[in-house]
Amino acid sequence: MNKSEVYNYLDEKHIKYEVTEHEAVYNMTELGRVDVPYLGRDAKNLLVRDDKKQNYYLITVKGNKRVDLKQFKKDHGTRHLSFASADDLEKYMHLTPGAVSPLGLLNNDPATVQFFLDQDFLDDKKKQKGAGIIGIHPCDNTATVWVKTTDLVKLIEEHGNPTNIIKI
Repeated sequence: MNKSEVYNYLDEKHIKYEVTEHEAVYNMTELGRVDVPYLGRDAKNLLVRDDKKQNYYLITVKGNKRVDLKQFKKDHGTRHLSFASADDLEKYMHLTPGAVSPLGLLNNDPATVQFFLDQDFLDDKKKQKGAGIIGIHPCDNTATVWVKTTDLVKLIEEHGNPTNIIKI
């Protein structure tokens, strides 16, 4: 799915969302220069693979967090992990570097990439602006889509990708 197809899909599924259009961003530092409506709700997305290139994992955390791949390996019983290549990203999610998004899992057919979402996106204080919302790319790094985290999880689960809510 491209950006417009993502919007159409969200509309078809009756999922409410907001969009922030912006210049292309390739990392969290660049996104930090964009004026966003929900500070601290933006997601960092890492596609990683095991050393045999048999298992792929999309790890999604809040933008200010770091992911320790050695700890992730230990916690989830995986083989040695490293970042997937641009070719892997294209093959499994039809995305380019800088546009990694959980919505790219909707392109993963068959649904083989495992999704790991940080629990922090669900453990918000209700009074915080944007509580329960996650900001992700619509398979294109020139916009951020703001959706309810629970709606995102439901979409990914309906698609069939193994989905795990974890504490990172």
